[in-house]
Amino acid sequence: MSLRFDLNDLQLFLYVAESGSITAGAERAHLALASASARIRAMEDTLGAMLLLRERRGVRVTEAGRALEHHARLMLHQMDQMRDELNQYGKGLKGHIRLLSNTSAMTEFLPDALAAFLKEHPHIDIDLEEKLSYEIVQAVTGGVADIGIIADSVDSGSLQTFAFRDDHLVAVLPRQHALARRKSLHFAELLDQNFIGLSGDAALQEHLSGHAARAGKRLRYRVRLRSFDGICKMVASQAGVAVIPATAARRYAEEAAASEIRYARLSDPWAARRLLICVRDADALPGHTRELLLQLQHATE
Repeated sequence: MSLRFDLNDLQLFLYVAESGSITAGAERAHLALASASARIRAMEDTLGAMLLLRERRGVRVTEAGRALEHHARLMLHQMDQMRDELNQYGKGLKGHIRLLSNTSAMTEFLPDALAAFLKEHPHIDIDLEEKLSYEIVQAVTGGVADIGIIADSVDSGSLQTFAFRDDHLVAVLPRQHALARRKSLHFAELLDQNFIGLSGDAALQEHLSGHAARAGKRLRYRVRLRSFDGICKMVASQAGVAVIPATAARRYAEEAAASEIRYARLSDPWAARRLLICVRDADALPGHTRELLLQLQHATE
């Protein structure tokens, strides 16, 4: 079955669905009622399913209609984004790179690399978003993102990958904690402790919660903060323990005049991660996106 709905038809359907009336939808689309009705009938004939239930006081959207409404909104939103971006290109003003990253890369490694790139490319904008590694793989594979930074613990599928950084997770503990003298710990040894974590839906927290769930436990968070430095300060006050990248724990410990924290490597295999850059096809990337890829490949700590 070949569906050939054009954007005007999709917009008309959204107007009708929102207003609950073909008449009102036609008015918003600046169409005659007969023309609007004929277009919707043609869409239903093409789909082979009813999109609207015609009633005395208006219309109701069917299950098929709700599905079409969902996808129509996505398509029209993407078209708006495409027009905006292409208009910027046409004016010679801006280029856009869509970059997805896991928590560790976003907070610890990307800021310096991106700052240098943006300074050298004043006409390029970067849309940076934090996601779980498997979500990043899906997004890059599906063309939703141009470049991703993922942990090597996930299957990258058909994507091209390039080494970025090593990223080992560590347990951060108050100096007086019973486990503070240990050089390494199993994650399971921490699961009965009170945790300090990142706020919001940080990918790292979802990652840790998943491993806790597989061990039959649920992490107990006393508070969530916006930065690894904030987490370390809270651990230093003996409010709880945390799991963060080794680079963040090391930086805090070195900067603190008299550090009140200790950190120990997690001995779980999943805690020793290599961060990878992933793209669909490096040779097919636009010039400015390929330049960012090269800069990330050669970025140093």
